Amino acid sequence: MQLQQKNEMRNKPLMVYDGDCAFCRRWILRWNSLTKGRVEYAPFQEVAQEFPEIPREAFEKSVQLILPDGNVFSGAEATFRCLAEGGKCWPLRFYRYLPGAALLAEWGYALVARHRIFFSKVSRWLWGKELEPPTFETTRMVFLRGLGVVYGIAFVSLWTQIAGLVGTNGILPMKPYLETARLFLGGERFWSLPTLFWMNQEDVFLHLVCGGGTLLSLVLIAGIAPVPVLVLLWFSYLSLAVVSRDFLQFQWDALLLECGFLAIFLAPFGWLPRSFHRSPPSRAVLWLFAWLLFRLMFSSGMVKLASHDPTWRNLTALQYHYETQPLPTWIGWAVHQLPAWFQKGSAAGMFAIELGVPFLIFMPRRIRYFGCAVLIGFQILIAATGNYCFFNLITVLLCLLLLEDSFWRRWLRRGTPFLEKSESFRSRHWPRWILVPLFALIILATLAPMVDLFHPRFRWPNAVIALYRDLIPFRSINSYGLFAVMTTDRPEIIVEGSNDGENWVPYAFKYKPGDLKRRPGFVAPHQPRLDWQMWFAALGPYQQSPWFLHFCERLLEGSPEVLALLETNPFPDAPPRYLRAVLYDYRFTHFGIWREKGHWWQRTPRGFYLPPITLRDSEFP
Repeated sequence: MQLQQKNEMRNKPLMVYDGDCAFCRRWILRWNSLTKGRVEYAPFQEVAQEFPEIPREAFEKSVQLILPDGNVFSGAEATFRCLAEGGKCWPLRFYRYLPGAALLAEWGYALVARHRIFFSKVSRWLWGKELEPPTFETTRMVFLRGLGVVYGIAFVSLWTQIAGLVGTNGILPMKPYLETARLFLGGERFWSLPTLFWMNQEDVFLHLVCGGGTLLSLVLIAGIAPVPVLVLLWFSYLSLAVVSRDFLQFQWDALLLECGFLAIFLAPFGWLPRSFHRSPPSRAVLWLFAWLLFRLMFSSGMVKLASHDPTWRNLTALQYHYETQPLPTWIGWAVHQLPAWFQKGSAAGMFAIELGVPFLIFMPRRIRYFGCAVLIGFQILIAATGNYCFFNLITVLLCLLLLEDSFWRRWLRRGTPFLEKSESFRSRHWPRWILVPLFALIILATLAPMVDLFHPRFRWPNAVIALYRDLIPFRSINSYGLFAVMTTDRPEIIVEGSNDGENWVPYAFKYKPGDLKRRPGFVAPHQPRLDWQMWFAALGPYQQSPWFLHFCERLLEGSPEVLALLETNPFPDAPPRYLRAVLYDYRFTHFGIWREKGHWWQRTPRGFYLPPITLRDSEFP
């Protein structure tokens, strides 16, 4: 009763702590930010005389939470009740209702209280000087504008090739594909093949969607109307992926669609750039992005082990990787020359990064930042030795979401426009009744492929299988993992034309290996889709790549759109009468041959990939 009378002037709970303890002061600052003015804080050195009923030893031993009604709580329970005032109720619920939780929590609190100096050093090492709750408004803005850059790259890169890939005179024309789907799928086609091109299958509409996507990416970079713009960007790119088939089935296309879909729920509502700082991003969506980054990196390591490929098991894979990857760079050529012990050490380091570092994503600030730096450095190394389109850029963007706003304020100059916050009002954000089901759906759908990495024969309930199958057409919840099996040789297809069947002239591609003296170069973030598909086609017979015969047919017809995908046309006046494809085994040269002849590649013939054909041949469908 006396405590109630003495505290009757306070209408808020009072948290009393040891003001002489640096550890306590730092954590009180964090709790004060979390409770947002709903709890008062004071050191017992200043207010203990107001509460003589509480022994000084109790103040020195643990925090005391004094409620307006006079009830007093101490230790872990006081901490959890304080956090509950700020809206974080789950620790208190665990404490009160989970058997053994209260006993364990009080034991842990007492352990920390007895060793405050040690745990103060640990918390400073893990979190740094600042313990205030992190904010991510600036981080979100950097990510979304960076995503706009990636979208712009993806649309422009595809725009320069789209007519030759899926246009009317392209390799895989869109119009007959959709007409066949309309005939066999009926109304189901709108779910199985979600695309804007059901409205129009003309080439001009292909260019309109690519151009519209490019324009929308600039709008997103400007920070204007991010939510509707992200919806349009996502569905536009999905539409192009659906009709482009083989040419847009790469993992970075799936990753862009998944990031683009999640970004819709990360973005703030509002029409002007200042909306980025008017509402905090959803922690649930930020966690889904962290989970995506974890799945991307961890799965890349696990698929290599799960494949039982001997080159990964004995750490010799990188002795082949640099010369057998689709589009290597001259730096990859140089790294390939390094000794076997270096390549084995690099493979071991790669496994350490892909299998170990992803767990740091969920750790306290400083450990998380360290993991972020390692993953970004890893992507830089990958980009230096090979061309992987915008994969490295979008992975780096995912890593940047691990950084808090305090990082940008520390490393960028104060007064930078996009660091300035506007607190005039709080904008609307996605409601929980949308975010909670979204969170549950994505976690459920992505757990299946993750569990399959460890237990491929696990029998999932039919409902989970059906859910995953229904989501596949939208390509926004995916599984990942590159180079599960390392290719140890490099078959390369050289396409040749002839007018007499005796003298053959090769077609030169823009980026894939051909001329032995052409230096492997940098093309990323642009992706030459045909050059990439030629690498995949060479790994098996031409019957496994039906698009290849269509490609040959277009060359025999002299299609300008397809010829534009190549570097040179050796038959500028009229297309050749005959066409064939010869298979070679390509290998990097070494420094001696390079200095003597200027050759970056050496090759040996392996026979026909496709024997000579003409337009009259029956192979063409």
